[in-house]
Amino acid sequence: MNQLILFAAAVLPSVLLFLFIWKKDPVKEPFSWLLKFFFWGVGICIPIAIVELVVQKVLIGGAGPTSLVGGIIMAFFVAAIPEEGGKLLILHNKLKKNPYFDEHFDGIVYAVCVGLGFATIENISYVFGEAENPGAVAAARAILSVPGHYAFAVLMGYYYSLYIFVDRSEKNLLYAFLIPVIFHGIYDALLMIMPFVSEGVAVCSLLVLLVFCYRMHKYAYKRIQAQIQRDQMEEVEDTFERTNTTANNQDTSFHFDSSDEPKNNMADLWH
Repeated sequence: MNQLILFAAAVLPSVLLFLFIWKKDPVKEPFSWLLKFFFWGVGICIPIAIVELVVQKVLIGGAGPTSLVGGIIMAFFVAAIPEEGGKLLILHNKLKKNPYFDEHFDGIVYAVCVGLGFATIENISYVFGEAENPGAVAAARAILSVPGHYAFAVLMGYYYSLYIFVDRSEKNLLYAFLIPVIFHGIYDALLMIMPFVSEGVAVCSLLVLLVFCYRMHKYAYKRIQAQIQRDQMEEVEDTFERTNTTANNQDTSFHFDSSDEPKNNMADLWH
């Protein structure tokens, strides 16, 4: 297959998902900042890959999983925890320096940019690393893997915004890490156990994975709508507060001073 077509197939899912979340944003973020977060997501790929190699060697050996339990360990401890931890670290450190991070939905937008940056490089490596049927790999990952990283990022951004704008408790910051890790780990585990089970169980695992992805994306979409509604409610409250402030100022400026009232001096009536 033509290399340019393969590259487009590897990159296009990230582009489409970015356009979706960008269009959802009622108040668009500066494109330069979105690009920065995307490339920070690209930049963490190598450090995360190094961490994953070390963790894999320590926990299950350098050759990869050889059993059902090894597949589950690979899914959670080698893949999900380092990847989601790296994304959250970037999000937390870089958003502190972003003057445009001022709305609930912004957390989702920037988290998705980081997640898609990471997913794009990962997708390119998988597609071009497949010698026999790269087209099939690109199609499968366009349906499952890249949207998976997108959904993990939506959940991370949702809980991170709750931590920043709603409740500064450590619980929300922990959720911004744990919730994506749990979803990511389950997703990977359903795939990684397939080589170690019977064909029938593998088919069932695939069906469970498809249902799981559907429910995960539905859950993520509800979080998107919730943050948009929060921002809209805050905008209405701010508008109402400004209106009341303006009305109060006008009432004060037109305050009638009794000292200015003409005196009904009876003597003046005769002049």
